[in-house]
Amino acid sequence: MATVDITGEQFASTVENNDIVLVDFWAEWCGPCKQFGPTYSAVSEKHSDVVFAKVDTEAEQQLAAEAGITSIPTLMAFREKVLVFSQPGALNAPQLEQVIDAVKALDMAEVHAHVARSQAEAEAAAAAGTSTGTSTGNGTGKNTGTQDGSQIPDF
Repeated sequence: MATVDITGEQFASTVENNDIVLVDFWAEWCGPCKQFGPTYSAVSEKHSDVVFAKVDTEAEQQLAAEAGITSIPTLMAFREKVLVFSQPGALNAPQLEQVIDAVKALDMAEVHAHVARSQAEAEAAAAAGTSTGTSTGNGTGKNTGTQDGSQIPDF
């Protein structure tokens, strides 16, 4: 499947209506983004079961801010509406394939259970007036939302 450009209006529906979505946050002026773009596009042709989306951070500044993008390119992976991977930096083709394989191999029942536990802890902490520091997949950390962080490789 070829890559698709998405906007802020399309972002939520793209993630909600597809099992696996990879999102490349990029900008025209970004050298590493230009390096990663052809790799991302070529790998997209091999995975018809994955949506390969691209977000132009210059045109979609609000979406980039909401996603916590502080460095580009940044690759995010969503599976069953859960952010399971977020990492800045250009990947080569084998690294991108590793991420895709790891996302496909996730035990999503365990991921959803982890997210539910984290949300319950955060709600309990908020009710008690404290902070647990637990991340629930908000796009601010590396490998956010994975079972224990070991299923998806760090690069």
